[in-house]
Amino acid sequence: MRDLPLPTLPMADLSSQRSAESRAARRSLHPSSEQRQALEVVWARTEEDVRAAQRLRYDIFADEMGARLSVPPGSPAGHDIDLFDPYCEHLLVRLASPDGEPGQVIGTYRVLTPDAAQRVGGLYSETEFDLTRLRPLRGKMVELGRSCVHPEHRNGGAIMALWGALAEFMVRNELDTMIGCASISMRDGGHVAASLWEQLRQTHLAPIDLQVRPRLPLPVEELDRHLQVDPPALIKGYLRCGAKVLGAPAWDPDFNTADLPMLMRIADLPARYRRHFLGA
Repeated sequence: MRDLPLPTLPMADLSSQRSAESRAARRSLHPSSEQRQALEVVWARTEEDVRAAQRLRYDIFADEMGARLSVPPGSPAGHDIDLFDPYCEHLLVRLASPDGEPGQVIGTYRVLTPDAAQRVGGLYSETEFDLTRLRPLRGKMVELGRSCVHPEHRNGGAIMALWGALAEFMVRNELDTMIGCASISMRDGGHVAASLWEQLRQTHLAPIDLQVRPRLPLPVEELDRHLQVDPPALIKGYLRCGAKVLGAPAWDPDFNTADLPMLMRIADLPARYRRHFLGA
């Protein structure tokens, strides 16, 4: 899935083009007691914007997490790049710069829209899961991926800023469903991931008509599934926003993670999050 060269950036445009101006708009966030600098959220508009996101991803996935990244031939060093990137919208959180120049990228998501998924031939998640049961949703379903935040800014502000922009994007473009893979480290051999799955299958499992199957399942039956564990912060946040787990975790040997398939609908956002993200 990462063996094709990265084309000269044909930035992924939405078919309606209704968000062209809003994608260029920036939303400034005032610094909280946890933040020394204000943050701004912006949709990538240039190749350098995307490269900045890819450098952050490399720093976190390869350097911090030890992932074995396989990038297209000719890719610049120190970048996490795959064949889906040119088709995705890339959402960035930057540190606000007093001189008006682009600030450091400290958080990112990439978003694959339904039209873009058709152009690239599928979803990243389909490399890990059989998504057959999600076909009825695909016309208004986006895939979220490659989410990460710089370790010095994991106080919640950056991820909340990203989620606010994502919610606005969904509503503005009449999209209603988000899916993606939430990763759990397997540095312990997979016991935490197996135990978390055992907990979440009892409390947050999606209905049978939405469940999916991993292509390379985590061998949960061979692992300790009875540890008392808390979900990672990102997964906990998704669950608070009404997300459901779609099935058992897949094993990603390159990233050394167990990946849980998750789905979240705008309609399922609790009232307090609708007010926070959408003002509704």
